[in-house]
Amino acid sequence: MIANKDVSQYSKNELVEAVNPVSSIINKCEKAQQKFDEENAFYTRYQNMIKAMHISKDLINDVIGKRA
Repeated sequence: MIANKDVSQYSKNELVEAVNPVSSIINKCEKAQQKFDEENAFYTRYQNMIKAMHISKDLINDVIGKRA
């Protein structure tokens, strides 16, 4: 995990703008994941990416919420 990077260098607007691409990645991974069975390595790879993107999105939204 990356050391506690100071997110104060990003404006609230920049953080809000970052949510849409992360959501897009989640949607694209979910769509691609549907092409594979749960036992397939690609399914697992997409599952891990989806989890990571949800964590990223939640962290961004937490910072945005604290700046309100």
